[in-house]
Parts: sequence; structure tokens; C-alpha cells
Amino acid sequence: MPLVPLKLQAGFYRNGTDFDASNRWRDGSLVRWRDGSLRPIGGWQEKKAGFSTNPIRGAHAWEANNNTAYFAGGSHNELKVMTGAGVVTDITISGLATGREDAALNLGYGGGFYGTGYFGTTRPSTGTYSEATTWSLDNYGEFLVACHYDDGRLLEWQLNPSSNAAVISNAPTSNLGLIVTEERFLFALGAGGNPRKVQWCDKENNTQWTPAATNEAGDILLQTSGQIMQAVKTRGQTLIITDLDAHSAKYLGPPYVYGFDRVGTACGAVSRMSAIDTDMGVFWMGQRGFYRFDGNSVSEIKCEVHDYVFDDLNTNQQSKIWAFNNSEFSEIWWFYPSGGSTEIDRYVAYDLLENHWLIGNLSRTSGTPRGVFRQPYLVGHNSDSDVYSHETGLNYDSGSVFCETGPISIGAGDQIAKVTEVIPDELTQGDVDLKFKTRFYPNDTETTHGPFNPSNPTSVRFSGRQVRMRVEGDELAAWRVGTMRLEVKAGGRR
Repeated sequence: MPLVPLKLQAGFYRNGTDFDASNRWRDGSLVRWRDGSLRPIGGWQEKKAGFSTNPIRGAHAWEANNNTAYFAGGSHNELKVMTGAGVVTDITISGLATGREDAALNLGYGGGFYGTGYFGTTRPSTGTYSEATTWSLDNYGEFLVACHYDDGRLLEWQLNPSSNAAVISNAPTSNLGLIVTEERFLFALGAGGNPRKVQWCDKENNTQWTPAATNEAGDILLQTSGQIMQAVKTRGQTLIITDLDAHSAKYLGPPYVYGFDRVGTACGAVSRMSAIDTDMGVFWMGQRGFYRFDGNSVSEIKCEVHDYVFDDLNTNQQSKIWAFNNSEFSEIWWFYPSGGSTEIDRYVAYDLLENHWLIGNLSRTSGTPRGVFRQPYLVGHNSDSDVYSHETGLNYDSGSVFCETGPISIGAGDQIAKVTEVIPDELTQGDVDLKFKTRFYPNDTETTHGPFNPSNPTSVRFSGRQVRMRVEGDELAAWRVGTMRLEVKAGGRR
């Protein structure tokens, strides 16, 4: 009897019909591939319980001059910092504008910005749209700088645990966000209430904002129909992304200080936290796709799970979407709310080295990559917004770790195949369970067989023209799955 190898390409494919994912992995969670072998992602450990009483929408990690590591995170009504030793301090400025934990529905004409919706989509006749409140955070030297979307003031915290964050003197107000450039200018985004204005302070002086012949302060109004969403510092320049296009800011020196060029059109960001810088450029999530800026121009990335993500996305809560650079594994993760959820409950990730896509279920509202801390710090969505150290250990809090293929044809031509044995290729044999789901026709009722705990070989009994294989990993097990082989014999016609 012949052996049929289930040698499948790494990564998930979830576009088009169910049969379009033939001979590919179609569904899964909390798994990744390395050099062709399937394995679980790293687990997580609670680092700090009760960091905040509300979901964190914006986080940043940095080191002070005395090597103290800090983690900052902000919710709709507070800003907190935590030292590497786990000491949490509330540094919320007095009189901070109260924002929103959730976005309000776009209920009427004029309720949002031009270009952020889809033509032909019916809207109710009354109401307005308000984003979920997010924070823009960075460090200016060893000090934390911050901007709350609804408050709009530029704030600074100078590491004194006895003092709260304070307004930066002379800075513009009613801003949408901020960033500190590589040249140590502080950019105010959407400065002074103008959604297209970028204003910057004098170099190395964030209290000098009035341009003069003796300083390098300045401003510019971007020529765009959209509003500024986010800025990302990348190699040799700062990328400014609106909800419609993208612009590059390069330092020129006096008298012009900065030069601005539009580097992409029809590539707007889906949220204010959806872009991230990597060694391979800036990547971000848009309204209906994913984009990359390579240092010169913007291009759309081919996405093999496009339909899965964008056809089941809660667009009313898209302002919560955020990006995370999982640099240890050369992956970019985007966390987003699915269509049936008002809170983040899923992720989609892109493997930069092996050029494939990952999907899964996980609720994390914000976080920071490894670097300042040894592992990534991500914040969970629970009553206390606990901070977790990720990619460590194999604990998943009872989360489902699995991977399932699309339909695989096992019968020759129109013949039915009978499978009698599975010859597993699994590193720690016995740490995964296998299920097989068979059909005789593409739209036929599916029959599940198993679970089977792999031995060498594993005796099974099922038949059909096509089969799915589901791999379910045991928690606390460092399993690896390669090419499974099925022992198949022809079984005639049904």
C-alpha cells in the first residue's frame, strides 16, 4: 500500500473557498513554523497583576540613564509606569480629559473623517463616531513624553515617582499624537487641532516651539485629504501615515530643517497604533490590506489570510488595532477585534524571513517588544490589565494550541481511499493528538475520526476522497511536527 506524505507549505492560507485551501494549513492558533516544522509559539508568564483597572491602549519601554528599565501604559483615563522591579506608579496628569474605553459607532453623516468608510455602506441617520482612546508614547532622552488622543496636550514625566506627568511648556495643544525623531526633535502630530499639521520644537529643546532665525523649530501642513494617524521613526527618516497616504520627513538642516515627500497613496493606516518599524522597513495594517515602506516607496503585501481577517473584523472598533514587532522570530503581529467581539480577541502575524502568515486567538490590548526587557511585555484584557512576559515557557492559560489543514485529496481520480495507518513525524512523540475529518464530496457532511495519540506507526481506520488533519498540541510540551504520512489503499467508488 502506498504512503501519501502530507507535506504542506508553512503558514496559513484562508482566502476564497474552503477547497481553495487544498493542501495548505487553513486554521489554527498559537503555532508557528521554523524551517518547515510546525511548533507552538512561546508561552507567557504573569509579570505584574493589576497594572491598570482599564484596558491599556498604548505602551512604551525605555531605560533611564541609571539603567532603570521602565514600562509605561495608558488607558482612556490614566497613565501608569512600572519599573523593571514591578513597582507601579500612577503619573496621570490632573485634569486629563476622559476618553473612551470603546469606540462609539459611526451613526451618521459627518460623524468621522472623509475617506475612512466604504462607499455604498449604509449608515443610520443620526449620531457621531468617536475612536477608542489611545496614547502616543515615546522617550525624549530618559524622560517619557506622551499624548492622550482626547486630551491633546503634550506631556512629559521626568522619572520622579512623587510627581505626575506635566504639560510641556509652550507646546501646541489639541494634538493627535507625537513622536521623537532620530535627530531628537519632538513632532506634534495634528498640531493645534489641524489634522494635517506637523509641528516640531527646536532641536534638543522641547520647550521652544516658535520658529526663529536662531533655532530649528518649524511646522508644515501636509498636502493630503486625510488626517495624520501615526508616525514611525525608521532608518534615516520619519514616516508619517495618514488615513489615506504616507509621507516621509527627512532632516535637511537649516534653514528648511525638514523636507517632506509623499511616498505612498491609497495606503492609509487602519488605526493610530497599527504601524511598526523593523530592520526590513515599516509595516502597517490598512483598511483592506497590509503595507510596507522599504525606505523609498510603499507597496501592498500579498496576504494569504486576507479574507479571514478583513471579512470578519469589527470595523466599529478598529481604532483598537495595534502592531507588535516580535523581533526574536522576525514576525510582525497585529491584534484586532473579530466581527463578533467589541474587544481584541485575535491576531494575524507575518513572518518576514519565511514569508508566510499566522493567525490565532489571543486577547492583548497593547505591549512592547523585547529589548529593554528580555522578553516582550504584552497587556491582557481582564479586569486588572495584567502584564505578561511572552515567548517564555509553554503556559497558555488553557488556550487552544492547534493547527488544521484544508481539504487534502487522498483518492486517485474519483476513487475512495482507505487509510489504515499514520506514520508520524513528531519530535516528542505523544505530545500531540491527531484528528482526521473526511468527506466524500466537497460539500458533503464531514466525519471526524480520533483523537489519535501518535505511536510508530498509528493504527487508524477511515475512508473518503478528501481529508483534513488537525494537530492539537499538549500544553507544557515542546512538540515539533514535520511530514505525516498516511498508508492508503484504493477503496473503489462510493
